[in-house]
Amino acid sequence: MTVETEPQLAIFGSSPAFAEPLHVGRPNVGDRAAIMARIEGILDRNWLTNDGPLVREFEDAVARLHGVRHCVAMCNGTIALEIAIRALGLTGEVIVPAFTFVATAHALQWQEITPVFCDVDPATHNIDVGRIEELITPRTSGILAVHLWGRPCNVERLEDIARLRNLGLLFDAAHAFGASHNGVMIGNFGDAEVLSFHATKVLNSFEGGAVLTNNDDLASRMKLMRNFGFVGVDSVGYVGTNGKMTEVCAAMGLASLESFDMFLAANQVNYDAYASTLAGLTGIELVRYDGADRRSRHYVVVEVGDDCPLTRDELWKVLVSENVLARRYFFPGVHRMEPYRSFFPHARLLVPQTARLAERVLTLPTGASVGVDDIGVVAGILRRAIAASDQVHRCLAEVGIEADVSYSGTVAQASR
Repeated sequence: MTVETEPQLAIFGSSPAFAEPLHVGRPNVGDRAAIMARIEGILDRNWLTNDGPLVREFEDAVARLHGVRHCVAMCNGTIALEIAIRALGLTGEVIVPAFTFVATAHALQWQEITPVFCDVDPATHNIDVGRIEELITPRTSGILAVHLWGRPCNVERLEDIARLRNLGLLFDAAHAFGASHNGVMIGNFGDAEVLSFHATKVLNSFEGGAVLTNNDDLASRMKLMRNFGFVGVDSVGYVGTNGKMTEVCAAMGLASLESFDMFLAANQVNYDAYASTLAGLTGIELVRYDGADRRSRHYVVVEVGDDCPLTRDELWKVLVSENVLARRYFFPGVHRMEPYRSFFPHARLLVPQTARLAERVLTLPTGASVGVDDIGVVAGILRRAIAASDQVHRCLAEVGIEADVSYSGTVAQASR
């Protein structure tokens, strides 16, 4: 693909910088031959699902990587959350951050458990441990925290609160595959931690999820629950559902594991390129991955500050018009989505940092399919937009920030 290093802005009538959309979360695909060889084996065995050999191999490999006793693979991360919540016996109310993907709250609400929204720490974007105890009521049964961007929560303080208050502690670790905290791999904290292998994650299994735990009884319950509660050929001993991972998904997961170091290396190169090319841009602050712990750097996140000449939404519209499909994670905050907006109309008063971040955060494309040259173009677009902020502001004021934005691959240009 040939692109200009200093593209003209599409909102002013130029052609988009990218002929094809540059996505956040385009799937990482490793060795295709390794994937296809495993799929051929599946067809030869004629064993497509129901705890097949590749699922068990994948579970063992993920458990070894994370240093945990049990990995219970599931069909997706949301079902994994729901099963973990039910297996832990959570009821009533569960405290959860408001700044997260909506599935974190849905996994509770789907089971008629009330998500109680907690604000986040403005520095880490993770749940504010200093606000949790004031939200605990006699109906509180647990805490569901999120390792946002793959940067672990303050797990020590969370474990202290859970132990003191006799609460279940579950982590949504959808962003944190392969990450560690103070030298300990994710999966070893709380009662359990839930992974996602969705296509957009650093490691994908086409679609899938898993629960990591060192609790033998909990793992046994979840294995029953993901298979309708069957304890034998004709015996059901537990209320369950169909949460099983298929063999073809495990095949993709195993092949992805073999390419995982390559994915991490690509993310590191891309992150460093963003850090270099975005340096000096007024009001653009890159979320950092500091320290010696393992991080995938699969999320390149910037905060657009008050000193930036353009708002986050104006920069977002500029990028989308150039076919750079940046995302406003997690706008507008789960507490402002339905049904939570109707259930808890005053929640916004309790989560000011969530509201602030929801208006500032922008996630940029990375992954194995994004190159350093692409990143240079993205940075050039931002630099050019900021330099021409007065014209950009006037142009977007005429058409409206939300006008003509598409994530389907077709981006309409806004003209002056």
